[in-house]
Amino acid sequence: MVSASQTHIGYVRDENQDCVDTRQFGKNQLLLVCDGMGGERSGKKASTMASKIFFEHFIEGYSEDMDAYSVRSLLLSSISAANSVVYITARMDYQNFGMGTTCVTAFVTESYIAVANVGDSRAYLMENGKLRQITKDHTVVNMLLERGRITEKEVRTHPQRHMLIKAVGVERTVCPDFFRIDLEEHQPFRLLLCSDGLSGFCTDAEIATILSGTFSAEELTEQLIQAALQKGGNDNISVAVVTAS
Repeated sequence: MVSASQTHIGYVRDENQDCVDTRQFGKNQLLLVCDGMGGERSGKKASTMASKIFFEHFIEGYSEDMDAYSVRSLLLSSISAANSVVYITARMDYQNFGMGTTCVTAFVTESYIAVANVGDSRAYLMENGKLRQITKDHTVVNMLLERGRITEKEVRTHPQRHMLIKAVGVERTVCPDFFRIDLEEHQPFRLLLCSDGLSGFCTDAEIATILSGTFSAEELTEQLIQAALQKGGNDNISVAVVTAS
């Protein structure tokens, strides 16, 4: 099992407000993608701060003998810790008011994948030649879609398509979504975490084509970044992948 990550500022933005990282815990992998939001440089501050606090909290609480339920609790509490710090920081300085960040994280073992998310940064799993989106976007358009107010076709062009209904650091508390995927023994898979700089411009079919290729983890990150850049590079792009063969 191998992980890799990469981020690119894109061709339009003045600053990269994404933050992406991977850490190894024995044979297990921990991935995190944060996409900051806020005026001036607050978005970058939010994503960097959230990432730092998340990893500090996880590392402090982690032990090799943790079961899946304990890992779930640690992932969620690590996001909550990050939320508290970003929330308090935003209220201590008016220049940081309104800052926040998305967050998607995955802890990958040989037997299961634990995923938690807040916002519209996504997790995808490629298994048995099929790609599926694990996470659900916490956006206005996804809420409208689930309620039958708009169609799939309208999602990509809706004026509120980037408006979040949940993010890290915006409210005093946050309730992340959690997903667990049990893995078959020796079953090859590819896991992708990404900011909307990729998923907002490349279709699932385009992402699946890349993930199904015979690329290493490092090559996958490069291919995915290039795919988003070829679509105009209108946003920061961040990806983190795990491959198991």
